[in-house]
Amino acid sequence: MKKILLALTAVAAMTGSASAADLAARPYVKAPAPAPVANWTGFYVFGGGGGGLSNTDQHIQTTTGAVPLTINQRQGGSGWFGTVGLGYDWQFSGTWVAGVFADGQFGSIKGTIQDPIFGITGNQKLEDSWAAGVRLGWLVAPNVLSYVNGGYSGAHFGSTNFMTLTGADAGIHVNGFNRNGWFIGGGVENSLNIFGITSPGWFMKTEYRSAFYNNKTMTELSNVTNLPTPGHDIRANTWNQTISTSLVYRFNWTGPVVAKY
Repeated sequence: MKKILLALTAVAAMTGSASAADLAARPYVKAPAPAPVANWTGFYVFGGGGGGLSNTDQHIQTTTGAVPLTINQRQGGSGWFGTVGLGYDWQFSGTWVAGVFADGQFGSIKGTIQDPIFGITGNQKLEDSWAAGVRLGWLVAPNVLSYVNGGYSGAHFGSTNFMTLTGADAGIHVNGFNRNGWFIGGGVENSLNIFGITSPGWFMKTEYRSAFYNNKTMTELSNVTNLPTPGHDIRANTWNQTISTSLVYRFNWTGPVVAKY
């Protein structure tokens, strides 16, 4: 019996020694690296297009004395445009992005203006506009930025030739003009590295923008003499809403940046 107990004790001791040796021999395993973080800091350019709506509040007043002759009426319009621009972004606090940008739009967003007293009407076209502003965004994913923006906007409106109710030339026009204003908006920008396609530096953004322009007094002029006739002005302001989609190229983009050890 004593011999059996001594044998079991010896086996247990050897087993414990072997287990300790196995534990000591395990290799060191490095902790997993943190998830990659995208870098949004840098310059970018973009180009695209979209559609817009125009709303104008207007009334007729006398050329001499600016006496109102009608109440304000809202006229609408719509059209298309193209856009190009550039900007610079800074990424901070991990998931926040702030930036500055400038862009220009060109196209044909048409709205109606009219003089109901004389029964004449015409189309006024927003031919081009430009904007400079700032934006602030939050990364909902490493490659997806949701943002809001705002700033200055200027616009050029083309001249208008008036027609009568029967479609005949009324012989009256208003000249084109420039207006200043401001805008607010927002959108989403995302990398095009989707569905297994690799496109370093290429992004797409979709943006809504609402621009408000100062009041303008437009004098009705004779097509023959270019003099005020029949003594009426159109006083109006303009509010434009646009939605655009643009292709963006980021010069610094090389994909997610992995921390080094």
